[in-house]
Amino acid sequence: MADWKKNTVHALDIEGYTSEGMGVARLDGRVVFVPGTIRGERWQVRLEKVNKNVAWGKGTELLVPSPARLEADCPLTGRCGGCQFRHMTYEEELIAKGRKVSDALERVGGIHLDLPPMLGAREPDRYRNKVQFPVAAGKEGPVIGYYRPRSHHVLDAEDCLLQPEPVTRLRGAFKEWMKRYSVPAYEESDGSGLIRHLFVRVNSGGEALCCVVVNGDEIPFREDLATALRRAEPRLAGLVLNCNTRDTNVILGPSYRTVWGRDWLEETLLGLTFRLSVPSFFQINRAQTERLYRVALDFAGLTGNETVLDLYCGIGTISLSMAQRAKRVIGAEIVPQAIEDAKENAQRNGVDNAEFFCGDAGAVAQKLAADGIRPDVICVDPPRKGLSPEVPAVLAELAPERIVYVSCDPATLARDVKRLEELGYRAARGQAVDLFPRTAHVETVIQMVRGGKGEE
Repeated sequence: MADWKKNTVHALDIEGYTSEGMGVARLDGRVVFVPGTIRGERWQVRLEKVNKNVAWGKGTELLVPSPARLEADCPLTGRCGGCQFRHMTYEEELIAKGRKVSDALERVGGIHLDLPPMLGAREPDRYRNKVQFPVAAGKEGPVIGYYRPRSHHVLDAEDCLLQPEPVTRLRGAFKEWMKRYSVPAYEESDGSGLIRHLFVRVNSGGEALCCVVVNGDEIPFREDLATALRRAEPRLAGLVLNCNTRDTNVILGPSYRTVWGRDWLEETLLGLTFRLSVPSFFQINRAQTERLYRVALDFAGLTGNETVLDLYCGIGTISLSMAQRAKRVIGAEIVPQAIEDAKENAQRNGVDNAEFFCGDAGAVAQKLAADGIRPDVICVDPPRKGLSPEVPAVLAELAPERIVYVSCDPATLARDVKRLEELGYRAARGQAVDLFPRTAHVETVIQMVRGGKGEE
């Protein structure tokens, strides 16, 4: 028996990955999680945290490397909480993520689907169209960058390989403006200081929208800031001020004011145009979102005669995509501003067969059932926590032919798919899509058809 104690060192073989991208090894049948390792490698591992049957370790010496290993191409690798896969080839990352999805479906949901290979990104770098930098005070001036893993300690990041270059230029100009005018950063500990976050959105046409989140209602030297940002990024469309004086981890406050230019960008998705303000929700990776939505459209199986219910519809991106192929689309979302955006987006794109309701997904679905509306297809794209406990039964009561489930969390997806199978639906097809290359996140679409376990 090996010594199962903290600070002991063992030669271990990496067998696979956790859902967060850490390597998994075994020591006398017990599991050891080792970040920064690749399956097939052998490492000397020091145990740093030890529980009864699980331990967390640190690789101290690479004994047998994997051919998929890469030299880290970012100076913040291992310190920043952003990327989990920069130490391996993109091909190996896709394999790891694909196993994450299939393992969750089998272990949590008892679902055995023959999943095709994950749809990887053609461009795995510089894809993030929205970045929210926390700002903190450092010994040598403001620190603008990203949080360390599981902490609120900000790392100064001159550049990030996930963000477009206009974001890098705007961040640099903003930091220089703070230093030049000694503008204080916000202090979480006592609520003092001014600058909380720097927000930047970039569209596929190369335009940028910048928002400064402040602990107050004004910003000093605002004209100089606008000039500095415009000089750094000629395609800056606007500068917005957001006021957030609350003691909260929520980034954006309730009030906005345009300092210069306009407070929105336009973006296209599957031939549709969407207007995005600072608080608008829009997927981070536009190119991969188009691929994700094409999968959802394929799984919906629309012929032009269907009524589609789109729950958790946000600003209407999936709803309006499906409206091009359906007879009628009904979208529901609990966030009032998102519903207003969805209605405006429908009008902007000349879509007259989509309607939107503000309300909880379960409540809206129950009202439709009471009104005798029976959708042929239901699409759900819930937040990470998945469907609320009452929603699967309501969906089954509406009795659509197909349910298209778009998920950002394989574990809650598997739980909900199992619930729906117990209510008479069968998981027929699945496809994972990599919307967030180099990170541990993954999107999955599952097609469920009526006539499953609950009807046997």
